[in-house]
Amino acid sequence: MVCLAVCLLGCGIVSAGQQQASVHPAIAPTSQGIFLVFPFENDGTSPRLDWLCEGLEELTIQRLSAAGQQVYTHAGRTSELDRYGLPPTARFSHATMLRIGADLDADFVVFGKFNSDGKALTVETRVLRVSPTTLSAPIRESGQLEGLMELHTRLVWKLLAANDKGFPLNVAEFSKLQRPLRLDAFEHYIRGLLANDDDGRLRELRESAGLEPDWPEPAFALGQAYFSRRDCESALPWLARVPATHARATEAIFTTGVCRLLMNQPDKAEEVFLGLQDRLKKHLVAGAELPEILNDLALAQARRGNTPGAASSLLRALDLDPDEDDYPFNLGLLYLRGNDATTAAKYFREASDREPDNPEDRALLIYALEKTGNRSEANEERGATAEALGPNALPAVKPETFAKLQRVTTELDTATLQLEVASRESSNGSVPTSTAATSSSSLGRKGRQELVAGRLDSAEAAFRAALTVAPHDASAHRGMAEVFRRKNRRAEAIQELQAALEQRDSAVDRTTLARIYLEQKKPELAKTELARALKLAPNYAEARQLQEHLQNGKTQATTP
Repeated sequence: MVCLAVCLLGCGIVSAGQQQASVHPAIAPTSQGIFLVFPFENDGTSPRLDWLCEGLEELTIQRLSAAGQQVYTHAGRTSELDRYGLPPTARFSHATMLRIGADLDADFVVFGKFNSDGKALTVETRVLRVSPTTLSAPIRESGQLEGLMELHTRLVWKLLAANDKGFPLNVAEFSKLQRPLRLDAFEHYIRGLLANDDDGRLRELRESAGLEPDWPEPAFALGQAYFSRRDCESALPWLARVPATHARATEAIFTTGVCRLLMNQPDKAEEVFLGLQDRLKKHLVAGAELPEILNDLALAQARRGNTPGAASSLLRALDLDPDEDDYPFNLGLLYLRGNDATTAAKYFREASDREPDNPEDRALLIYALEKTGNRSEANEERGATAEALGPNALPAVKPETFAKLQRVTTELDTATLQLEVASRESSNGSVPTSTAATSSSSLGRKGRQELVAGRLDSAEAAFRAALTVAPHDASAHRGMAEVFRRKNRRAEAIQELQAALEQRDSAVDRTTLARIYLEQKKPELAKTELARALKLAPNYAEARQLQEHLQNGKTQATTP
């Protein structure tokens, strides 16, 4: 399982048991909890060494994860601080770090400082336990700056040993878990990550990769840097250097597939995405699929003429992420290019319902309606768009540009992979407490994956975790409602749908609510909800069909 965790985790929390590059593999000790590491402060007078602030943070994260500890990655920390509106390099008081650690469900906050005259170096670190709140005594190590790697290894060993009196490894055993690394290569790597311009970033990262050819970190960073410039020819060789057992391997493979799509090599793209899907299914619980992969796989299949396969992949993506409009939009394009304007209109409408402010979704819906000969409905949509978005909001629709309108997903939500690994490692398959530190959207996606796979208890646990993180998440309430509905707990399903509607009015949710009322044989309440749904979306087909059932005197709805 250690190997699987390594190859599947990407950002956020690095899993316990992950060994990034131990030379003499050993059994890592049990995780002490989740660590959150902040940049160290430069307590000296030389700004030339400011790179060590983030450098010591990154090195501490690597040392902790190699020793089997769960720890937020640098990317995970900065993304969370960004969510709080806090600058990633700001100095925080102990109280602020404690609050952030508690909000992220971390058990320990690590921070420190260093002082160097350019030759000698002293590094000090402390551990702030979140609950019960305690602050450790300072832990220090001193030596020569050129011996930073060995000095820091001793420091982190002392940190873990002081934090857990039963820590099973001595300093020699702990050192064997760590990857030997040249200081100059590490410095160039950190400077590359911190660079403000692309040229400087690429120059520093290439220097790092040249000094440590077998170290995957700069290779991955270079691949992503080139990909951000859409220079896939340069990105692919670097991405290929990321080993299958590395923490960022899944991201590297996904980016490789996206590059193949952007280079119009659908056969190679399909091979990459199918391989990635197979990798996830083999290594994780059944039903573990990511909509981003399914979307891009579908685009590759469509370009190869496999329309049924593309439609199937997009429908699965659509089930997994009910808020994203790209998937129904791509389905609409697929059917429109296949001369099935009626089905295309259905999916463009769904895309428009998911993202009402997207003029392209609405423009393609109007175009498809006109192709079906339904000009009155098309004119209604045109008028509604002008009222909502402005008279000139609709872009021109040209059939010769349809291929260029396909929406390729370029980023992978790797947080969901963490949830899958954690779910597999937990004894009962429920969402472990440690995963609460991930975002509500990732937890919600985990719940939808479990729902699609028919594992209602696991889905319920994931949605509950999402609502713990974000109590007003409409999507999580909607998912919980579907769980309760399938468990025939209709009263609770109604409460969850009403909670979702308080956050965002939705014709889809009101129609679902109407179905439940019909299942309870409450046709008047169902009529009220359908009227509200059709007021929001006058042409919503499912609401209209259900209303016709009621008008025909059929008070018992069939569960879809």
